[in-house]
Amino acid sequence: MVLGIESSCDETGAGIVRDGRLLAHVVASSMDEHARFGGVVPEIAARAHLQSFQPVVREALDRAGLRLNAIDAVAVTTGPGLSGALQVGLAGAKSLAYAAGIPLYGVHHLAGHVAADTLEHGPLPTPCVVLIVSGGHTSLLLVRDLVREPILHLGDTLDDAAGECFDKVARILGLPYPGGPAVDRAARDGDPGAVRFPRPLTRPGDDPYAFSFSGLKTAAARWVEKHRLQGLDVPVADGAAALQEAVADVLTRKALAACAAHDVRTLIVVGGVAANSRVRGLAELRCAAAGVELRVPPMTLCTDNGAMIAAVGELLVRSGAEPAPLDVSIDPSAPLEYAALTPG
Repeated sequence: MVLGIESSCDETGAGIVRDGRLLAHVVASSMDEHARFGGVVPEIAARAHLQSFQPVVREALDRAGLRLNAIDAVAVTTGPGLSGALQVGLAGAKSLAYAAGIPLYGVHHLAGHVAADTLEHGPLPTPCVVLIVSGGHTSLLLVRDLVREPILHLGDTLDDAAGECFDKVARILGLPYPGGPAVDRAARDGDPGAVRFPRPLTRPGDDPYAFSFSGLKTAAARWVEKHRLQGLDVPVADGAAALQEAVADVLTRKALAACAAHDVRTLIVVGGVAANSRVRGLAELRCAAAGVELRVPPMTLCTDNGAMIAAVGELLVRSGAEPAPLDVSIDPSAPLEYAALTPG
């Protein structure tokens, strides 16, 4: 029975997992407090975690019908993320583990996103290709045993992540923060073929698995500027649909190429941008055509949450992994190498 704590950005999450089954999942978001600034403010996020930590953990225990003494281990995100936010989560998790006399496990945030899929679809196939797409990360991974073997990076973003591109272009289009959901909503009324935005790093000779969305962001900004200089209304819905199509095209094209090159029959798409309707839809179409199984967690497990951290913690406990030392700290810029993350 593992309690997972997530506090890397603007969501305070607590989840409880036993034998791969999700018993409780509670998230408190401070997103509304950041929206008026157009992005996450680290100090506001840290204060929100302080206020939400105890109520979120208490509600998770209540939903599972448990007391703290029924928990066998605590798992907590120790990186990457906002320094102050991570510190709050780690301090709270240490307090719980110490009070209950149980082991503590430090978990890499991105490994949590990978493990989120196990709560819906069961153990990860060996091997599998994982596409992580979020506000801060876009990576293609080859995963064998998530908690026993190193995680192989096939490709990462060279600049803006996919979610970051959505946020920045949404602001240019006059859409609210967070940009990803706003772009998705606006795109429903648009024509994805109305604008031919570039598909970065998809030409022959380009790195087949690397990503770059900065140029796409610039192309969208110039398209908007051109309309405004000519005194024309910006067709926001068409711009949103075309942007979404370009991002989904690049993500799924590279992911399926990785599956073919490594003879992998399962693609797992995780992270906040996995909730995007076009990313999901195009992935479904292309996986079906290629004979590749597609696994995507439910919407509620795509964004940051404690359940995914509990899922990693439960796998670590079952694998016999050593708990984190008492002086475990955080690593706000930790690279993804292993699921366990216990910086000193």
